[in-house]
Amino acid sequence: MNTISDNINQRISARIRVERESRGWSLSELAERAGVSRAMIHKIERGDSNPTAALLARLSGAFGISMSTLIARAEMQEGKLLRHADQPVWRDPQSHYLRRHVSPRSDLPIDLVQIELPAGSDIPMPASAYAPARQLIWLQEGELVFVEGDTRHEMRAGDCLELGPPNDCRFINESDAPCRYLVVRLNPSSS
Repeated sequence: MNTISDNINQRISARIRVERESRGWSLSELAERAGVSRAMIHKIERGDSNPTAALLARLSGAFGISMSTLIARAEMQEGKLLRHADQPVWRDPQSHYLRRHVSPRSDLPIDLVQIELPAGSDIPMPASAYAPARQLIWLQEGELVFVEGDTRHEMRAGDCLELGPPNDCRFINESDAPCRYLVVRLNPSSS
């Protein structure tokens, strides 16, 4: 798994650079827009440091895309069938949460991403990480607290929550067992 994770981290680093350069932004401009140090972005783009989920959320927000879209652009391969063994997996180096992109690359406006959140995790995501899209969270296993702005949703296995407009949020696992949930993201039409 380390080789696969290292490969995905390298592709994410390269994708961040492509996103920045395609906009004609300098490292300093991206740093200012994302609220991240120029040195940190430089280390990530060179592959000297693996970005955390919180950092990826800030960078994707600066690009005006979701974190899911940023990672998907880095990891997805062509084809209609995406076998379990080939589904891109990324582990946050800080919280150790595991992200699995389930849906194949397609012209369908939907992405399916499965997250395994370790016990005791608290992952903040800024509103900017949620580019215009509709999302559902379907808790498959365990317990999840999803804080959306000032609203706290306590979820149990089988519960499904529709997210409101983009807002600062937190994914919290207050239990002592991991939880697993599926994020179903309906992407807006690009036309």
